[in-house]
Amino acid sequence: MSDLQTALKGASFDGIVTVSDAGLTGMITVRGDMATIGAAASKVTGVSAPDVRAIAQSGDLAVAWMSTDELLLLCPYDQADDLVAKLEAALDGAHALAVNVSDARALMTVAGKPEAVRETIAKLAPVDMAPDRFPVGEMRRTRFAQVAAAFWLTSETEARVICFRSVGEYVFNLLKTSATPSGEVGVF
Repeated sequence: MSDLQTALKGASFDGIVTVSDAGLTGMITVRGDMATIGAAASKVTGVSAPDVRAIAQSGDLAVAWMSTDELLLLCPYDQADDLVAKLEAALDGAHALAVNVSDARALMTVAGKPEAVRETIAKLAPVDMAPDRFPVGEMRRTRFAQVAAAFWLTSETEARVICFRSVGEYVFNLLKTSATPSGEVGVF
C-alpha cells in the first residue's frame, strides 16, 4: 500500500504571509436540488446549510456553498467515505450526487497579518478583498491567474484555498510569488 500524501507534500513558504499545504483533508462534492442536498448535508454533518457564497463550520466539519446546485463538505480525510455513504442514504430516491473528491483537490492555508492575507489573495483573484466587501466566512469560487480555485477567510488572519490537485503546485507557486517580501502593494 502506498503512503497517503497531498499534492504539495507538506510544502510551506514564509513571506509577507505563510503559504502552506493544509494537509490531507476530506472533501465531498454534493450536487442536486439545493433544498434537498442542504437538508441531507445538515442531517449528516450537524452543520446548517450555508447561505449563498458562504461556508458554515462546526468543529472539524464544514459545508460550503459552491453554486446554486452544489455544496462542498470538508471533513477529516479518513471520514470522507463514511460521510459519502451517509449522504447517499440521506439522499435516497433524490436526483443527487455525492462524491469523495479528496484526492482530486489540493488545499492550502495562507496565514499572517490581515492586510497581508487579503493582499496576497487580491493580487491573484478578481475579487474585492476589502474587509467591508469580503467578510470572514464568505466563500468565493473564482480564478487564480489562469486556473479555477475557491477560497474563504477562516479568520482575519487566515484564508484557505482549494484547487484541482493537478494545478496544486502552480497555485502554490502563484501564492508564493504574491507573498514574496518586497512585493507588497499596501492597498489594505
